Amino acid sequence: MRLSISLLFLAHSVTGFSNVGPQVKIGSSLQATTIEPPPLSPLTLWGEKYVNIRKLQEEVRSRPVPEFAPEISAKDLGLSTTAEQLEYFKSNAMELKKRMQSNGAVIFRDFELMKSSEGFQEMYAALGMKVCLDPLHSVSARPTVDGEKNSPVYEAVNKESRKNFFIGMHNEFVGTRAPRAAAFVCLKAAEEGGEFILVDGRKIFRDLSPELVEELYSRGIRYSVMELPFFGWIDNFPSVVQPLIMGFLKGAAEAAINAKVDFSVDLRWEEGGYDNVKMLQARAPSQPPIVTHPVTGDPTWFCNVHSHSSKLRKDRESIYGAERFEDGASQINKSDMYFGDDGDIPNEALEEMDQVTAKNMKYVKMREGDVVLLDNYKCMHGRNVFDGTRKHGVAWFEGWDGEEDTKQNFEFS
Repeated sequence: MRLSISLLFLAHSVTGFSNVGPQVKIGSSLQATTIEPPPLSPLTLWGEKYVNIRKLQEEVRSRPVPEFAPEISAKDLGLSTTAEQLEYFKSNAMELKKRMQSNGAVIFRDFELMKSSEGFQEMYAALGMKVCLDPLHSVSARPTVDGEKNSPVYEAVNKESRKNFFIGMHNEFVGTRAPRAAAFVCLKAAEEGGEFILVDGRKIFRDLSPELVEELYSRGIRYSVMELPFFGWIDNFPSVVQPLIMGFLKGAAEAAINAKVDFSVDLRWEEGGYDNVKMLQARAPSQPPIVTHPVTGDPTWFCNVHSHSSKLRKDRESIYGAERFEDGASQINKSDMYFGDDGDIPNEALEEMDQVTAKNMKYVKMREGDVVLLDNYKCMHGRNVFDGTRKHGVAWFEGWDGEEDTKQNFEFS
């Protein structure tokens, strides 16, 4: 009975999430027409492996520190009507997209246009941004801001149950897929806190110690992306039978997970929790922590240690309190981080990455209608704890009109 219950829960946890339905495209008249779903989030572009990462870091440090996340205000531009604001985005689309790539992000303030989900969609359509599915599409369904499955604007972690959960800095990617860019909109600001937080990945690469950069880059990094913590009942069986049961469960779980996601997952038996209960931990393939930007060629930190490290999360929980898990899916979606060869990353290394990240955080208190347009490869994002009701949304982009044409305007050597 225990075996069958665990298998049923496993099947529900891994494959029971509903997929995002067909999306809509919004034209100038804002009449929604249901068409085929947009493409999946594009494959992650890692770039070629660097031969000498320490020498590259020295070169980057010798260059001027780039401007990061400049602000543009509709008031400063004298744009008082939504029509003027929409025309501004259309007329300056290419320049604004270049600034997003050069500066990592652009913050738009005081725009009446983007105070609604419909106006937000008009804004990014005017820029020529190409919508894609949420990178979580294959493993779960992120809720949409209006509750409609056809909406292209997703919730940006607004749940009351997660208000005291500090979301660590991360680039948005799942397995082998990462959107090229994203736009985050504030539809209702929290009464207190809830700041959107940005970090320039180029500065993380500059500021980490050369020794740590070299070790992380040479060994790679690896995430555990899921924990299945409901196998303590195996200990009730005779020890001679336990390996057979564990082998069967591991094989069934690997088949179920790998049929759901488009990247190879390696499962291993671990023990966790206060009572060291048996659990299956899923680890993603090894990857580099530093990548080459697909357009500008900049080397940039592309590593989610700040959000994925179990130690760093627990350190923050001691300050803000623990997340309140409300369902089985939330309980299994726990992560951690290791070297690419599965070695444990020392606490002092984790603490250095945490300190460098914290030093470079830019807190953005967004008001209704504010939008942050960010380059997902250069700009990491997160969210502060909050009180009250918060409603922020996000749209993901596979690219944008004129992306290939802009490559010749950037050169990193």
